[in-house]
Amino acid sequence: MSERNERPWLDADLPVDERVELLLSEMTLEEKAGLFFQTMIVMGEGGELSEGDANFGIPSNREYVVGRHMNHFNLLGVAPKASDIAAWHNRLQELAASTRLGIPVSISTDPRHSFSDNPGATMFAGPFSQWPEPLGLAATRDAALVERFGDIARQEYTAVGIRVALHPQVDLATESRWARQLQTFGEDAALAGELGAAYVRGFQGASFGPGSVSTMTKHFPGGGPQKDGEDPHFDYGREQVYPGDNFEHHLLPFEDIFAAGGRQIMPYYGMPVGTQYEEVGFGFNKGVLTGLLRERFGFDGIVCTDWGLVTDQPIMGTDFAARAWGVEHLTPAERMVKILDAGADQFGGENETELLIGLVRSGEVAEARLDVSARRLLREKFELGLFEDPYVDVDAADAIVGSAEFRAAGEQAQRASVAVLSNDGVLPLRTGLKLYVEGIAPEAAARYGEVVATPEEADAAILRLQAPYEQRASMFENFFHAGSLDFPEDVIAHVAEVAASVPTVVDVFLDRPAILGPIVEAAGAVVANWGAGAEALLDVLSGAVPATGKLPFDVPSSMAAVEAARPDVPFDTADPLFRFGHGLSL
Repeated sequence: MSERNERPWLDADLPVDERVELLLSEMTLEEKAGLFFQTMIVMGEGGELSEGDANFGIPSNREYVVGRHMNHFNLLGVAPKASDIAAWHNRLQELAASTRLGIPVSISTDPRHSFSDNPGATMFAGPFSQWPEPLGLAATRDAALVERFGDIARQEYTAVGIRVALHPQVDLATESRWARQLQTFGEDAALAGELGAAYVRGFQGASFGPGSVSTMTKHFPGGGPQKDGEDPHFDYGREQVYPGDNFEHHLLPFEDIFAAGGRQIMPYYGMPVGTQYEEVGFGFNKGVLTGLLRERFGFDGIVCTDWGLVTDQPIMGTDFAARAWGVEHLTPAERMVKILDAGADQFGGENETELLIGLVRSGEVAEARLDVSARRLLREKFELGLFEDPYVDVDAADAIVGSAEFRAAGEQAQRASVAVLSNDGVLPLRTGLKLYVEGIAPEAAARYGEVVATPEEADAAILRLQAPYEQRASMFENFFHAGSLDFPEDVIAHVAEVAASVPTVVDVFLDRPAILGPIVEAAGAVVANWGAGAEALLDVLSGAVPATGKLPFDVPSSMAAVEAARPDVPFDTADPLFRFGHGLSL
């Protein structure tokens, strides 16, 4: 008997909905339950299957796929070569094919194309081409460039078997202190919607199918209005507040995403305070997920919760409670019931399949409810073509991922994103100057002038800084830059000291809109970047390429203005130092 007869859902001539029903009718409760969990997975060395990672509490690849019937995974970590990722992916697909029903695996990832070192939000680029962070893409104001980025990232992802992007992030950066602004398109809803839609088109292609990467846009219904700018990864940041009664404004970018055909949605951790909606995290919130997303917007795609809403889990050596904001009193099983009742399809960052199986067996969750989400999840795999051909060409992966063409495009975008904020005439730097540099490798700077050891010897100085943030108690918390936007006094004093000796350019990695006034006052020129290599920066500073970047948010004048602003209202800080869209040419 042929495999098509044994597994009739493999008949590609049948309509997708019919194939879904054929497969669903054959699935046991355990096999259905496995669909509902999307969590972190690790690769073995050299493209081999992995025995897991005890530091992150991650089981072996075999335990996930065979033992728990799971087939949606977020790839943790990076390999030095694309072919290693591709080889591991193929071995994982072979393992999935060996199971009773042979349901292929869907591999997802957080962003992999930029410079950010936040493992909770983005991943190291590794062999992939390197681009500015989304805030930097927003600084280019170029929707065609963003769509080109999405298309290149799509080609690189599919070359190694990644078929789901846990991005874009179209939250609005309306709270200047919020830690997650770097992955947004900034403060303006119209720009965020335009660029978010271009991003989706690039990843998903002209029509959704075997060459596509499915996008999971986050964080519905907008994760920016955080109380005091704290992030809801942590209990002290769980409240989203709307003193400007501006809840609806944060939905605007999502309307553009829906119009562009975005396939999946991730709700945020935060709980709305003082609105018409229940004061529970959005992943538990039926009024938001069913009433707003499903019914008002008519969204019938996949909804996957953010990571870790159900069970307590250690992260980087620290125990963290489940992000069950507003429902902390519920048991893990009760939280699962509430998430399903809210309208979500998947539990992000969870792997407790037995918990869901027990809920169905006890009658607390109807198996028919599982079928509703299972149909969505299976349909996505069919439409991505995974049942026809789940494997990738290992030999081709290294030629595609990080190709010269793709790297050049990323470097060009880096240059286009750099924004010159102030300039007293020191820019552009003349060729052949004696340069004193901090935060730039001397060998990179040597291509633009003679590098000297002290400011006193130099004709110009270039200092690269990171926007300030407050140190927190745990390693994981410190990947989320939060708190005061004021530079420490010693940093300001150092800039002033160098600038007193030599004309000085200060470049700031502006992952949050820092209080730049003292830096601008001291330095001859101040520029901002959101992920730009030394060569990209120096090409702009020297005038080798034009300065075209524009601010994707207001830069406030003081922390007092930040604290007085309403976190749900864009452009609400009084008398900002620099306005959204500011950027000088050279």
